[in-house]
Amino acid sequence: MLAEVVRVRIAPVGVLGENVDPDRARANDWRFLRRPALMGFVALVSIAVGVSIDSSPFKLEMPGTWFFGVPNQQGVASTSFLLFGLVAVYGGLVLLMRVWYGMTRALTRRPGTPIKHLWLILGLWMVPMLVVAPIFSRDVFSYAAQGEMVSHHINPYNYGPFTLGAGPYVNPVDSLWLNAPAPYGPLFLMIDGFFATASLHNVLVTVIFLRLLAVVGVVLIAWCIPKLARAYGREPGPIFLLTALNPLVLLTLIGSGHNDAIMVGLLLCGWTAAKTKHPAWGVVLCALAAAIKAPAGLGVLYIGWEWLGAGVPWRQRVRPVVTAGLITLAILAFLSVVSGLGWGWVGNLETPGTVRSWLAPTTAIGLGLSGLLHSVGWNMSTTAVLSGARVLGFTVAGAGAVYLLKISDRIGGLKALAISLLLFVVLGPVVQDWYLTWGLLLLAPVATGRWRTLIIGVSVLGPFLGLPGGRTLVDQLIHSDPLSVALAFVVLLGVLLVPLGRWSGTWRWHAALDGSDSWGDAMLEPQPVEG
Repeated sequence: MLAEVVRVRIAPVGVLGENVDPDRARANDWRFLRRPALMGFVALVSIAVGVSIDSSPFKLEMPGTWFFGVPNQQGVASTSFLLFGLVAVYGGLVLLMRVWYGMTRALTRRPGTPIKHLWLILGLWMVPMLVVAPIFSRDVFSYAAQGEMVSHHINPYNYGPFTLGAGPYVNPVDSLWLNAPAPYGPLFLMIDGFFATASLHNVLVTVIFLRLLAVVGVVLIAWCIPKLARAYGREPGPIFLLTALNPLVLLTLIGSGHNDAIMVGLLLCGWTAAKTKHPAWGVVLCALAAAIKAPAGLGVLYIGWEWLGAGVPWRQRVRPVVTAGLITLAILAFLSVVSGLGWGWVGNLETPGTVRSWLAPTTAIGLGLSGLLHSVGWNMSTTAVLSGARVLGFTVAGAGAVYLLKISDRIGGLKALAISLLLFVVLGPVVQDWYLTWGLLLLAPVATGRWRTLIIGVSVLGPFLGLPGGRTLVDQLIHSDPLSVALAFVVLLGVLLVPLGRWSGTWRWHAALDGSDSWGDAMLEPQPVEG
């Protein structure tokens, strides 16, 4: 019988004997993943090519900021191919979202996906994002400048990158952050300073190192997710797709090189360790994540709260929570002293609030209310109104987090932690696409029903929200040749509507095997088991 099972697994459908069920044989054939893997790769290549066009609004157009696709010298770059580049980027984004969503449907309805195949897809999809210049954000250049400061024993908690003076490290930094002190933890700045030194103070090599650090973070995410999925009684394949292969991860963590990748990676490692009966190591890993960016410290609280298990009276939880807090405090103190940077980062946590983004509800409410007051003759300071709205948002988020902690035994600790992080992002002073990954990636292993729909919806729409280039695209459409504009619309419409092939219908194989409802996603999803 063992020989027969092996023969069914490795033999193509057309050469099996008469006694082998062809539906079951096809269910063990995962070659259908080749097509979506290739289409996703093509989509990401399209984005990379579109971004590399001269005058692209999706990357920094400054000489010396990348190896290709940027001006060789200061001046006005050609815009002759800009419309092509915009169509390539938006078309690539639409194709990527369609492929990714199709894979979520296919793998949800067909369990048992070998994780090694998804690892190969992850490696393939990373390549275009590692080759192209940093996209959609200039933050990685701020990181590099802060690392250069550390390498020269200048404390980024006290000074902004402008302290370095004009030069290749400072020129690419967004003017908003030139005089802004760093809000990042001492561990990140120690690594950052090491990268600047190891690169021999070459800004491009430093940026490459920082992007590779983001890759390490994504690898940690991909390594932890199958373990967490199995711990919660879930199918790991679809959850791997919702996390490591998430478009937000590929575009904003790897493509942009944000340090949120290593923070979330360490946070997931900490929770995985705690879930596998190693809470002390979980606290240590979450403390290291907090030493990258402070929000990860919330993971320490939840591990301490669940240290003794579910159903424990709150009085008995105090001691493990305090223990977890002391371990974290000791680690942060050690890193602050060893780095020589001190605790200045704690006072700089409000630095990101310098941005006034209408995507943040509290900021939008504050700015809107200020405008309304001015229109009726009440000249209250915009800054005061905005600060009041932001304080109110933070208070609501804090109250929500306390309530979620209280009911965490009922809804599950990981779910409560993830929703708390999302609350602090949505009600915070600024909402960035990459901030959303904090909660979405932690929520994925336990998400069902509407929460899973939320993850998919935000992951599909998130990269388009606040995407640079929208105004440029409209301007190009207005001033371009009508025939070129019509062709651009045809291309984008085709990418949106053309069928992707039969691979997204492979769920029928699973339905034929167990007689389940072909459209019943919820029927095929194991419910999470908290414990």
